[in-house]
Amino acid sequence: MAPTVAVAHYPEGAGHATRMLAIAEAIENAGGTVRMAGGGAGTEFVALNGYDEFEPTTVDYIDTYQDGSLWRAASRSVPASLRRIADYRAWLSATDPDALVTDDMFAALAASRCDVPLYVLKHDMPGLYDDVLERTGARFHTLFQLSTAREFFYPVVWPESGADPARATRIPPVALDGEPPVREEYDVVVVPSHYSSLSRIATHLRRQGYDVLDVSDESWDPVESLLPYVRGADAVVCSGYSTVMDAAVAGTPCVVHPATDEQDAVADWLERFDVAGFAVAPDPIDVLDAVADPPDPPAFENGAAVIARRVLTDLRDPDPYAAADPEGFGRTDGDAPRADRSALATAATVPTLAAACLVATGSLLSPARAGRSVAEAGRSAASAAGRFGGAARTAVARAGRVGAGATRTVGSALSSAGDGCLRALRRCRRAASRARRPF
Repeated sequence: MAPTVAVAHYPEGAGHATRMLAIAEAIENAGGTVRMAGGGAGTEFVALNGYDEFEPTTVDYIDTYQDGSLWRAASRSVPASLRRIADYRAWLSATDPDALVTDDMFAALAASRCDVPLYVLKHDMPGLYDDVLERTGARFHTLFQLSTAREFFYPVVWPESGADPARATRIPPVALDGEPPVREEYDVVVVPSHYSSLSRIATHLRRQGYDVLDVSDESWDPVESLLPYVRGADAVVCSGYSTVMDAAVAGTPCVVHPATDEQDAVADWLERFDVAGFAVAPDPIDVLDAVADPPDPPAFENGAAVIARRVLTDLRDPDPYAAADPEGFGRTDGDAPRADRSALATAATVPTLAAACLVATGSLLSPARAGRSVAEAGRSAASAAGRFGGAARTAVARAGRVGAGATRTVGSALSSAGDGCLRALRRCRRAASRARRPF
């Protein structure tokens, strides 16, 4: 009988879904049966590839913080996280898979409570980060999943280093392949991440005469796999690691324009190891220059087949010493999760969950981001000071031009100081990125 493997993806960003879809496709090609789960931003792509996935409660720490506050993130996202874990536990109990393969920390937590053999995919290792909070969160994620997973897959394009976890299995990058070739090929494919926009860059590339596919354009309809389009292009411009892996497997020169702290860290490692096939472009003008003179094409195999082979081999030759379910969670027949599963049943995971959320909130509260917030606050304060200075000039007009001129000078100085602070913080951040070393 063919092993049944649950494949769950993290809900933020379509890249997580396409990576896990690549693994699902490889498992089915190797003779396994797949059940998909994850929901969130990747649901549309899962449906396009023919899967009817289970959608647990969606969690998004970044949006709740950026659109609200730290309190909003804690009051909304933490309860949602508990519900997501409870949903996964109910789904795993109902479907009774032989194993779970996931890049979702919440699914991993649920699997550890349900005694489902766990296989993890993760690339953001602690050594990527130099910020203490980010590194602490990533270290916890890594250590927890290393301790609970049967195998921990680490898909990378850079060479081995001291930052690699000792028990992680290094594999080639993972990408969702499609039916090549595509009829319509483009000079440049532009792929923003869930938290970035590259539309202005795409516009400038078009003005320079390139035939550009911007997957964020309203006229572009999502497809089963973007890889054939990436493979047919002369270059791809992206922000996130998912497209880096697509370009690596497609053999297409890749220009990376990072937008978030994690993407900055990935870009820094690409530069540090001078990885063939990739150019890092911190500013939009750098993107245009890199597209005009792209790096040599990368050359990597697809790691999805490696994962499928390892998992199915493991399941067909099970470990006779595998531990039994310590809490005796039963299994139910059918595909529908049991309705009586409560988030309260997952309360024991709260300490673990709190640490698991560090990396999501840490990137928002890191010194680099805090520095940008301080700089923005400085500019706002300078602007407010300028407005106050205008009112003050009216009030002290009778005191003469000297008083008014002094007020204007103060307002101008404050504004210049705010802008100067912002520029200095950016320079410090870039210098720190170049100087940091793997732990």
